[in-house]
Amino acid sequence: MSGGVSEYVDEDTARSIETGRQTLGVALRTAQERLQKVFIAFVVGMLGAIIAMRSYVWPQFKADLLAKGASVIAQTPFDVILLQVKIGLVVGVFTAIPVLAYYGKEPLVEREIIPDVSVARWKLVVLLVMALALAVGGSVYAYFLFFPLMFQFLAGNALGAGLAPMYSIVDWTEFIMVLAFSFALAAQLPLVMTALSVSGIVPYEVFREKWKYAVVAIFGFGALFSPPDPFTQMMWSLPLLALYGFSLYLSRVVTVAYRGRSQISVTGAILERWNHVVGAAVLGGGIPYVFFSAGGVRIINESVRPALPAAIRPGPLPGIGTVVGMGRPEAILVVAVLSGLLVAVVAAMVVAYAAIVAAEDERSTDLEEEFDLSRLSVAGVRSAPAAVFEDLTEAEAVAAASEAMDENDPQKAEAILERFDEVREPAQEEGESEEASGDPVANTTAGMVNAFTEDETTEDDIGGYWHDISFILDSLRSRAFRLASVFLLTMAGIFTFLYRGGIGMIRADFLSRIPEAVRPEPAETAWPITLHPVEALVFEVKIATVIAAIVTVPFVLYYAWPALEERGIIGGDRRYITLWGITITVGLIVGSVLGYQYVAPSIISYLVDDALQAGMIISYRVNNFFWMVFLTTAGIGLLADVPVSMLLFHRGGLVPYRAMREHWRVAVLSTFVIGTVLTPGSLYTMLLVALPLSFAYLFGLGILWVLTLGGRRGGGPPAEQPA
Repeated sequence: MSGGVSEYVDEDTARSIETGRQTLGVALRTAQERLQKVFIAFVVGMLGAIIAMRSYVWPQFKADLLAKGASVIAQTPFDVILLQVKIGLVVGVFTAIPVLAYYGKEPLVEREIIPDVSVARWKLVVLLVMALALAVGGSVYAYFLFFPLMFQFLAGNALGAGLAPMYSIVDWTEFIMVLAFSFALAAQLPLVMTALSVSGIVPYEVFREKWKYAVVAIFGFGALFSPPDPFTQMMWSLPLLALYGFSLYLSRVVTVAYRGRSQISVTGAILERWNHVVGAAVLGGGIPYVFFSAGGVRIINESVRPALPAAIRPGPLPGIGTVVGMGRPEAILVVAVLSGLLVAVVAAMVVAYAAIVAAEDERSTDLEEEFDLSRLSVAGVRSAPAAVFEDLTEAEAVAAASEAMDENDPQKAEAILERFDEVREPAQEEGESEEASGDPVANTTAGMVNAFTEDETTEDDIGGYWHDISFILDSLRSRAFRLASVFLLTMAGIFTFLYRGGIGMIRADFLSRIPEAVRPEPAETAWPITLHPVEALVFEVKIATVIAAIVTVPFVLYYAWPALEERGIIGGDRRYITLWGITITVGLIVGSVLGYQYVAPSIISYLVDDALQAGMIISYRVNNFFWMVFLTTAGIGLLADVPVSMLLFHRGGLVPYRAMREHWRVAVLSTFVIGTVLTPGSLYTMLLVALPLSFAYLFGLGILWVLTLGGRRGGGPPAEQPA
């Protein structure tokens, strides 16, 4: 063993190993140098964000966005520093991504991971400038118009309900950052739609035909991300609708220009009508120049703003110099120049679009005249471009073939039909391949379920389950309007009551029921508090949704009963569903009244007294406080409904006692799932819901065990269904 490794390796192999070692060393050193540059960019972005947050961002946020009567607090000693680091990390990552992409392109191209596509730098610069301009525009709109009105509304709504808007600095800052980022991201819609249209991933025609879905989606996001008043939702939705319309037009212009770039010179078309572009630029820059020079902002603040209703009246508009950060004359000039350039770009796009459309119409007319099927020979039909047959319908193709047959030219008729089928063949093959591949949902579901079952679960089993579900849902389709009406009307009624001062009424009345020995003065009570700007609204929506779901469930079961019975899923007397619905409603109301009168005040007064005796300052969160009130009021009625529902289900033959006893584990686990979904994200609140519901279920089993003599006597036979 005295020899080294070289004794067992020939010279060529050793040379190859040495070359590979040197190559690896160079690669590692190169990667190290590049990673150092990426890391430097990351650190610069992170430190810059932290310094900006400490020195400028937070003071400016508090001055511009903190509504009157609201305050910002830190819940833990580490809130501020951890939030700074979190935001710094995010900014650092975004700063490092372009550097990483620049240095990582060459190795990825060498390994053929990405294609070697060279793009002119000026195009990348233009694209980057456009993206930044759109992002800044969206963020500026959100910061100066949307945020002040939204925070003013949220703080006023909380103060009017007797709540204390004491926002957590973490929740408040993250809320602002996320919404500002969402506006900046939404402002990229023109670039995204244009890129998808030009690349063919999503054709322009899809965006044009599906505009109704876009409108519904925009208003849906507006309902989720903005307060429920119509004015604020319009401020969210209308700019996005206008942006979608502009994006649709821009996609059309760029797509037509891209498709027709070989037919016409876009630059030549713009130069031919340069006077139109220059006139539009002068008009676009002159209007804002005259408006600001003549004191348009002052006129709006003094005349237009006071005439608006107080509910939707915005704050005074800042001066143009304040917004731009320059002197007034310089700011007016900058805004006028930027506006003129923007209008000039739009005018150039309009001119180019008109020229390309005119050229395309002329080309299509020439194409129709040049390749008229009635005048072509058999060879002409076979050599005609595919565009001639793409616009043909099946009826037109058959008519052209029939005309050829009438002229005693069967070969031409056959050629027309063959060419028509050739053009349509790719779409048909794609549809057939999709059908042959089967249902991916059924395949995946069968594989997942099969892993948790003893017997093999096939696609036919999953299809059977899905068939049952589809059958039940189809039976509810004719009743969907009634079910939706019950759910939405109940939810809207509860939410409107809470939103229009119901929370304040409940709070004042509830405090009056606390014993005087521990009752705080309402004027001095700084609780419940809202740590998040929309915490009160989210709680109102949750409570309204829970109550609406409880009210709607009996209606769903009543209307789904025939389908459930036909599929053999359930049996018994349908009339017990009506009785059950009435019973749980009465139980919920009676339990809520008893809990509100006696249970909730006793529990809350004990907790308040315990905190005061310990010398604590009470600052209950609105979410936790009102969930406690709800669970100790309506929760009492829900607990009483559990054993009552079990008795009715057993007596009506809907769910027998034996089935309830055999599946008690599923029922208990379901209570924990309900507690996790419906209550705040806390282990204690989940247990406060799950454990009482579990005990109520076990208590119901005990009653049924007594009534059925240990299960030896079942429920009565199902009653005859009424005709």
